[in-house]
Amino acid sequence: MPRNAVAYDDDFFAWTEEQARLLRAGEFSQVDIANIAEEVEDMGRSIRRELRNRLAVLTMHLLKWRFQPGYRSGSWSGTISEQRQQIADLLEESPSFKPMPAGDLTKIYRLAISKAMCDTGLPRTTFPADCPFTPEQILAEDFLPEG
Repeated sequence: MPRNAVAYDDDFFAWTEEQARLLRAGEFSQVDIANIAEEVEDMGRSIRRELRNRLAVLTMHLLKWRFQPGYRSGSWSGTISEQRQQIADLLEESPSFKPMPAGDLTKIYRLAISKAMCDTGLPRTTFPADCPFTPEQILAEDFLPEG
């Protein structure tokens, strides 16, 4: 890295701008390859975290819909719809994540139950031990569980 280059740890934004400039200019010998590789991997992990969190929020609202039918609202159905759309967009942009909902369902469900317990005050025993919804139901545009 040249002496006058911005260090990764000193100013991340300036570093990203400099790395982009170097890449566009074809100055590959000046590029901070190790840190760029780390950032590219971090982007993938970030998308995975966002997808997992959106799936947990969606599943939490489906649990609330099923186990608190007297509290159903437009806000809940709006959140369910919004999360499904955002998840669909993420999966369209990164199709390699399409198997994730099924593969991570146990982890997603555990997170959804924790969120639902905090949000509703209902005890853990209210919710089934295993996710009562399939990945297809969770993502289906028209699915709302009856309860």
